[in-house]
Amino acid sequence: MSSNTQFDVSAGGVIYRTENSELMVCLIKTPPNGDWQLPKGLVDDNESFEQTALREVKEETGLEGTLEGRIDSIDYWFWQEEGDEKIRHHKTVYFFLLKYITGVTEDHDDEVQEAVWMPLTKALSTLSFDGERAILRKAEEMLRPGNQGGNGNRELT
Repeated sequence: MSSNTQFDVSAGGVIYRTENSELMVCLIKTPPNGDWQLPKGLVDDNESFEQTALREVKEETGLEGTLEGRIDSIDYWFWQEEGDEKIRHHKTVYFFLLKYITGVTEDHDDEVQEAVWMPLTKALSTLSFDGERAILRKAEEMLRPGNQGGNGNRELT
């Protein structure tokens, strides 16, 4: 086995809506371990981070939203067996805030076990990974009354 390193770039989103005055977000449950995550995926050729976030949220949750700005990015390392090789990956994920427009969670793709709307406070305790909890906290801050959503942070620098 060799120890090659592959660099991956993904984008995803926090899609939200208000229900009975409560802020709701959609999380996905993924195989094989049943991890609860934010929707995200690899950036395709000639696709912007924003386009990837919109596409991946729609594919993995069945929901469509409008971009309200960039939240932040996270990066992490992991190992993955690919054939008879073990490949080291360094992944950077850019997350965007999306306001829900339409769609139903039952329309998620086959990569996802489940897509569920839940109160933001419950989502914070449900997410499986610390980095994504930090993203959700930043999204919550962006959505506080008096803030301009993510409108002041649309450009990636």
